[in-house]
Amino acid sequence: MKKSNASQAKSASALISKKIAELGDWRGKTLSRMRKLVKEANPDVVEELKWMGTPVWSHNGIICTGESYKKVVKLTFFKGASLKDPARLFNSSLEGNARRAIDIHEGEEVDAAAFKALIRQAGALNSSAKSKPSKKAKS
Repeated sequence: MKKSNASQAKSASALISKKIAELGDWRGKTLSRMRKLVKEANPDVVEELKWMGTPVWSHNGIICTGESYKKVVKLTFFKGASLKDPARLFNSSLEGNARRAIDIHEGEEVDAAAFKALIRQAGALNSSAKSKPSKKAKS
């Protein structure tokens, strides 16, 4: 029997909380803060774990991932190149056609309002893409 989406989301959220707690240093605090901002910006966001335990926030498609490395917490927006970024938060993966990322180093703070605006934009972009008929549907 398949788990319900609600219980899968709840278990993914619990695993993300555990992963953040296990980091235990500035990376855990940073990832926790960014997670809180994601949820504030988009209360309908779904938390998932993909790709060997990477936290993923989705709403009608992936909004962003949250990865922790030794010297950086990286938030990768899958459609970041399509988002307006007047505060210039994107500082990594700038050369690609689709993705953009925000690398946060120890001691750095990300502008909460600008970050939440990116989250809302990414969710809206996913929703608008879902409402258009797919190319496959036009045969």
